[in-house]
Amino acid sequence: MARDASLAFVLGASGGADAFYVAFKIPNFFRRLFAEGAFSQAFVPVLSDYKVNKEYEDVRALVSAVSGSLGLVLLFITVVFMLGAPWIIQLFAPGFSSDNAQMALGADLLTITFPYLMFISLTALAGGILNSHGEYAVPAITPIFLNLSILVATLVFAVEAHNKETVIAWGVFAAGLIQLLFQVPFLARLKLLPMPTVNFSHPGVRRILTLMLPALFGVSVSQINLLLDTVLASFLETGSITWLYLSDRLYELPLGVFAIAISTVVLPSLSRSFSGGDDGKFVKTLDWGMQIIFFIALPSSLALFLLAEPLIATIFFRGLLTVNDVSMAAQSLQAYSLGLLFMMSIKVLAPGYYARQDTKTPVRIGIFAMVANMVLNLLLVGLFGHVGLALATSIASALNAFLLWRGLSKQGYYQFSVIWWKVLRVALFGLFCLMIGLVWVSNQNIEWTALADLERVLYLLVIVVGGVMAYIGGAFALGFRLKMLRL
Repeated sequence: MARDASLAFVLGASGGADAFYVAFKIPNFFRRLFAEGAFSQAFVPVLSDYKVNKEYEDVRALVSAVSGSLGLVLLFITVVFMLGAPWIIQLFAPGFSSDNAQMALGADLLTITFPYLMFISLTALAGGILNSHGEYAVPAITPIFLNLSILVATLVFAVEAHNKETVIAWGVFAAGLIQLLFQVPFLARLKLLPMPTVNFSHPGVRRILTLMLPALFGVSVSQINLLLDTVLASFLETGSITWLYLSDRLYELPLGVFAIAISTVVLPSLSRSFSGGDDGKFVKTLDWGMQIIFFIALPSSLALFLLAEPLIATIFFRGLLTVNDVSMAAQSLQAYSLGLLFMMSIKVLAPGYYARQDTKTPVRIGIFAMVANMVLNLLLVGLFGHVGLALATSIASALNAFLLWRGLSKQGYYQFSVIWWKVLRVALFGLFCLMIGLVWVSNQNIEWTALADLERVLYLLVIVVGGVMAYIGGAFALGFRLKMLRL
């Protein structure tokens, strides 16, 4: 949040800001597609199987073969995209073609930011190894270096610079390298620091590639939808890409802090249960993950909807960002908040397939949801502009989550435990208490953009603390206890 607040402060919602966000989104698109998406979902189950059923030397050989083969592919992709940067920008932001300067800036920025993909993909490989060995803290801490690097580039070097966007782009490049180097000592401690060997014929590598191909389509669904949003937003008024980016950052907060954290723990656990033939533990682990998601997503969604403008104003309204930018970003945040529960659920339900090395079913479901999203995008963007793009994402996420849940239920891998009734009861009462408080705040008609920075922070801090107390207090009043959320 500090990182994105600093970007809004220095770049505002200008044409240059839109160009930077596109150049930043493209390597991040492939990062989520390959590194943290299809690759992780294929690599972790195979590595877990090797760890359970093979010798240590076999595990080490797998890691070396995967790192060498992956590294070669990443190097090739990076070189191609850097050389073809002008055409890549044309593809991902065709609306920039009406402004030659913006198009050229986007291409220049992409040549700097794209190597981030190679560094962060190898970082994801290292993180997968550490997670599979029960080392969750180091991979969880690693992304902080991206934020720190961009913060330093933005607030120390870019504030007074003429070419602000270029300076920040170099911060992205540095972040990828720092994150990779940070994990090296911890791999060495496990004696799994790979000696990369290019070996596409290794049985483990072949299994990973076999699983990756359908997983690639499955993971690409949400990422393609986000990029389609960017493509369509590039044709809308200047600032639309930035408004969507700022609101995306806020709904990604609970998604990143809680849903991805739970997913990170759930996937290796489900993989071990499946490899060990313990279906009972598999079902209980999946149900446990969904209970926590439900308990956290409901209040988060309500808070993001009712506090959209206060949140955007408090975090981002300073520097070059305007009052109109705050209003526009708040509207798309409200649309995103409607789908938060479903977006978070997908992060837990999808590993229920990947842990069983079933990557085809999520692909079929994902393609159906992607087509629905594309249709909804085209229908709603004309009616609601950039808000319609966010709303389409929420509706498609609901469809995706429902189909994933239905498939697991039919296969007998998801069953609601008896504790769900109590979780539902306490969560809904806590939600009711929270809603009363937030509606009262909304009725005070506070002009958030007219307040000083410190006033906004203090007011919002009181509201957030009070909201958490209202939700937790209401839940406890009806019998909620922490042990209910233990596996």
